[in-house]
Amino acid sequence: MAGVRIDLHTHSTVSDGTDSPAELVRLAAGAGLDVVALTDHDTTAGWEPAAAALPDGLTLVPGAELSCESTSAEGWPVSVHLLAYLFDPASPPLVAEQRRLRQERRGRLRVMAERMAADGLPVDPDEVMAGLGPDAPAGRPHLARALVRAGVVATVDEAFARFLGGGRGYYVSRADTPVVTAIEMIAAAGGVTVLAHPFAASRGPTVSASTIAELAERGLTGVEVDHPDHAPDVRARLRRLADELGLVRTGSSDYHGANKTLVLGQETTEDEQFGELLARAEGEPVRTTGATP
Repeated sequence: MAGVRIDLHTHSTVSDGTDSPAELVRLAAGAGLDVVALTDHDTTAGWEPAAAALPDGLTLVPGAELSCESTSAEGWPVSVHLLAYLFDPASPPLVAEQRRLRQERRGRLRVMAERMAADGLPVDPDEVMAGLGPDAPAGRPHLARALVRAGVVATVDEAFARFLGGGRGYYVSRADTPVVTAIEMIAAAGGVTVLAHPFAASRGPTVSASTIAELAERGLTGVEVDHPDHAPDVRARLRRLADELGLVRTGSSDYHGANKTLVLGQETTEDEQFGELLARAEGEPVRTTGATP
């Protein structure tokens, strides 16, 4: 697998990206990737169309990014994202929890849109919700794009900074899955789990090294080390921690299409680490003719 380029964290229009699953895999191949994981938020609806459109030579790792909660070193609640790969999407406990999370997200988005409309912002809650797929997980980027279209802000980042971030007047919290519960559900469904951007302080409070150690004891498979929101010193710290705990180290772009200034393959996972991730999973990636791994 020497020289293989692997990106294990991307999003499509099935959640909060701007490329369809089919477009995303075509773009991944065009970007020179050999392996790409589709990890939409709290849904697996993009797996089938991505697999159907998979170009020759590209391997697809079916996955999802699960919305979870943990605690900080001080004991405060912390929002964390858990990347799950190669699990059985029909596992009943997982299906039920993902359905609950999607419903939670949709209700949250409507409340935020209604608050904005009540304050006179040019946002139509019905229009925002109608733009979602029938079972799509709704996220704040959908509302951010509505603000961009209305000319209220120039970019999605500006929308978050001014209106949608935690502590802003329109922000609404949500009830996420306890991260240990999510780890156990994915393991029971034959999959593996990686803690996404665990030390990305720019996103808000983060978990501590001791919490990651506890999660490793409860079955966590790996940590996302190389991520656009991790500075070099943070990556070095995470790399040492992962090695101490026997966790797989991954690298990923967290690509969202036009929603963020990130490029497919901007960060990648080492061949050896990807092999270790596969070795710990029961499921198999989707391979096409000429795929390298």
